[in-house]
Amino acid sequence: MAASAKQASGEAPGCRLYLVTPPALEPARFAEELARALDAGDVACVQLRLKEADDDAIRRAVDALRPVAQARDVAFLLNDRADLAVQTGCDGAHLGQEDGDQAAARELLGDGILGITCHASRHLAMQAGETGADYVAFGAFFPTATKETVHRAEPELLSWWAEVMEVPSVAIGGIDATNCAPLVRAGADFLAVVGAVWKHPEGPAAGVRAMNAAIAQAAG
Repeated sequence: MAASAKQASGEAPGCRLYLVTPPALEPARFAEELARALDAGDVACVQLRLKEADDDAIRRAVDALRPVAQARDVAFLLNDRADLAVQTGCDGAHLGQEDGDQAAARELLGDGILGITCHASRHLAMQAGETGADYVAFGAFFPTATKETVHRAEPELLSWWAEVMEVPSVAIGGIDATNCAPLVRAGADFLAVVGAVWKHPEGPAAGVRAMNAAIAQAAG
């Protein structure tokens, strides 16, 4: 497993930032924004999440963005599609509960990273761990405009998971620099954000710096 993959699967200490792309983007232009964001501070992982795109559009986006992340030792994951992740040289894939056979994805990815959405469910998280997930994602912790909020999670879920399992956890859903401290203190290994970086009023680089500073303050 590459160094970037090891970092994203939790082998680096402390809580780290996990970037999810906006739901729509122009690959060439966004590649420049991504580079500026990754150069601004510590980022463990970038997940390409284009729910409405066809396979060709996803491939074009991967070709433009994956090298930007991997050149900086940042793991690059593809949402939903383990098959395309393998075909396009991604470091792994992130699957929701409705995104296909998790065990088959684990086998297909080999040493690649497999992340699984578990909402606010301890049962789903345990299942994901048994399947061989490299991390489980819990949320949403706060209201978010990125997607419809069906499941709400509490920080105690992160604390419970950290006590009973070694598989890293990702907290997601409406997280920003002003509200992330309880999640860091509860034991989240990664904080997944969209708007906190890409919609930061001073730009994505400032968003990364703000998140890194908030994580460090909460952890300290």
